Amino acid sequence: MTNAQPNRTKNPALASIQACIASDIEAVYGVIEHALHSEVTLVNQVAHYIINSGGKRLRPMLVLLAAGLFGKVKAEHHQLAAVVEFIHTATLLHDDVVDESSKRRGKHTANAVFGNPASVLVGDFVYSRAFQMMVAVQNMRVMEILSHATNTIAEGEVLQLLNVHNADLTDADYLQVIRYKTAKLFEASAQLGAIISQASASDEKALGQYGMHIGTAFQLIDDVLDLSGDAQEIGKNIGDDLSEGKPTLPLLFAMRHGNAKESAAIKLAIEHGGLADLDTVLNAVERTGAQAYVIQLASAEAQAACDCLAHFNDSPHKQALLALADFAIARKH
Repeated sequence: MTNAQPNRTKNPALASIQACIASDIEAVYGVIEHALHSEVTLVNQVAHYIINSGGKRLRPMLVLLAAGLFGKVKAEHHQLAAVVEFIHTATLLHDDVVDESSKRRGKHTANAVFGNPASVLVGDFVYSRAFQMMVAVQNMRVMEILSHATNTIAEGEVLQLLNVHNADLTDADYLQVIRYKTAKLFEASAQLGAIISQASASDEKALGQYGMHIGTAFQLIDDVLDLSGDAQEIGKNIGDDLSEGKPTLPLLFAMRHGNAKESAAIKLAIEHGGLADLDTVLNAVERTGAQAYVIQLASAEAQAACDCLAHFNDSPHKQALLALADFAIARKH
């Protein structure tokens, strides 16, 4: 079986941000292609299907851009950029099974194509391959960061599961899920770039905070796009989170600030799932300014991320990290 190369990003804004690490991105694709190989045919098929299903490759970018702040990007950075993409990929395989999802990034999910058992087990393979690669770097701090990150992500997944159909969720509780489930791997990715470059503890911490804020901003904008984006652009149906009874921040805000009819419709939709009152919910989200509220929060996170970079010398890599913060807010998918 001939393995296709992982999809390159087709987003012009991201391509511009990646310009200073273009050769390093290519090196990471090579690592991914080599590391995904298995003698088991089904593992090859499922793993390559999910890797080739698109995606922005944000976490590998963070490893490489953070590394570039300190000079040369090394082979170990390429290895760890692939590791964080594998960890992310494994979570997607498992997430789609838990959520019973059938579509992601405009394509059928792996579980829809290959079935739930194959997706779960290949997710385990991708996770374990990531840890094999991590150990090969032979850096205890790297293992500490990534083992903690994967454990935190798992906790975030469980918290999200517990919060499904919970219309009484607080903003603070929801933000905790985001920080655990999404932002933690962004944080770890930026830290890894610093660690392999033997950066100071303060620089590592600053980049970790940058990653955490960027990851939070990205997820908040995802929540907005789930209720207002173009289905063709975002690669999934509008209201997917609502149909699963997931209480996202725009919904919680609209429920608190809507009129009695709107609040009741949103509460019912969260508690029971489904899209029977989707029009009422979308109108409430727009009328109450829920989207603007969440975008404002995301913008504050993006600014906080930029502030973390203030003490670093100017460079193409720093400018790319600053541009990534702008992209996090302005994107349409």
